[in-house]
Amino acid sequence: MTALLDATDSQMAMLADLVASLEAAEATLSSMHAARDGMLAMAGRLAIDIAREAAHPDQGDMAIRTVAAEIGAAQHLSDRTIERRMAEASWLVEHFPTVWAAQAEGRISGAHARVIVDAGAHLDDAADRQAYAAEAVAIAETESPNRLRRLARRLAERFQERTVSERHREARKGRRVWARDLDDGMAELATRGPAALIHGMFDRLSQMAHAVKKDSAHAARDAGPDAPPADERTIDQLRADLLADLLLTGTPAGHDTTDGLLGEIRARVEVSVPVMSLMDDDLRSSESSLTGGDGSGDSFRHETPPPALLDGTTPIDITTARRLAGSAMGWDRVLTHPISGALLAVDRYRPSEQLRRHLRARDQRCRFPGCGIGARKCDLDHNHAASTGGATADMNLAAFCRRHHMLKHHSPWHVEQRAGGVLEWTSPTGRTYIDRPPPQNTVRFTEPTVPAPF
Repeated sequence: MTALLDATDSQMAMLADLVASLEAAEATLSSMHAARDGMLAMAGRLAIDIAREAAHPDQGDMAIRTVAAEIGAAQHLSDRTIERRMAEASWLVEHFPTVWAAQAEGRISGAHARVIVDAGAHLDDAADRQAYAAEAVAIAETESPNRLRRLARRLAERFQERTVSERHREARKGRRVWARDLDDGMAELATRGPAALIHGMFDRLSQMAHAVKKDSAHAARDAGPDAPPADERTIDQLRADLLADLLLTGTPAGHDTTDGLLGEIRARVEVSVPVMSLMDDDLRSSESSLTGGDGSGDSFRHETPPPALLDGTTPIDITTARRLAGSAMGWDRVLTHPISGALLAVDRYRPSEQLRRHLRARDQRCRFPGCGIGARKCDLDHNHAASTGGATADMNLAAFCRRHHMLKHHSPWHVEQRAGGVLEWTSPTGRTYIDRPPPQNTVRFTEPTVPAPF
């Protein structure tokens, strides 16, 4: 049954009114949260001013505690909670005023603001922060917080004075493992380490868990009615059990398949590395300008080569990226336009599933507005059904997670693909939403500005 197919005109009109009202309510809430942040920042500034005038030796620490305790008592909240909120509000108001203003105007939500501030927290120069914030706010006005997170990280890298490799060397010193007790005889084990290793560990556990699930289902089906039931554990539960086996016994034998295949599973991660980022520093500097093909000698300058990206999301240090690239058995080459940065094509020396690789590189995540599920976990769907003549080509295919794939086929939501992979979604109430492919992780060349003659 197609959702909302039997809705009356009055019910659809009511739905449209509810959507508009909720949109207005959310903008009002964002404005009120921004106003609260402004007052908390003022409270923190007041405490510092009082301490400075009295020349307090603790630089205002006790004054801030006192003010936080006063506000907390009035609101029936912990003074520690208020002190933390004061610090976060002060950082937002003083270091990212553009973001705070956009939230106050209801253009972005508090969740958007936190993502922008977190991604740009390490930008020391005020002018860089201002430029970064202006671009990030423009993106936040059309994207959900989970999509914004990966774009904001990539954007912040353009304004970083220290390379990701330098910061990674420093951050590696903070790698650790810790445990935290929970209720009901449970506990949490967590680790902090290089992103490539953490994602590889998780991916290997996931592959093992799915292999166990598949093997158990096949064994139960082939052995007849007297066979033990198929493994009913969820993938999350299997990942936890396999991790315990690996750490406590050294091998996943406790939950292995009949053929012992789990030990042969290797982690699989996708690393996007701009070719200029792979070059040695000396070689890259010699390639910093290009000569026009017409012999005119016109030069082009390019942005600082971006860092490698793990699964299109997390920046990793270039040393790790070069090591992974050097040991790779095969390469997916993502070709981008040197001026616009747009995706042109994906190919390989030995092509296989070329169209899938192209779409995975183009879409990067589910193409329903606001969804951030990675393209590797998505279905490729014909916008116009193949059964009615739709072409199996990039201009008629897009990546949708299973949830939004089902929504497209079993609800009045409708999608049309425009040029350049742009999707135009129409909601049941007639609203239109545009979803564009994310920008590629690439270097773009621009013509240098020539000063006007006097």
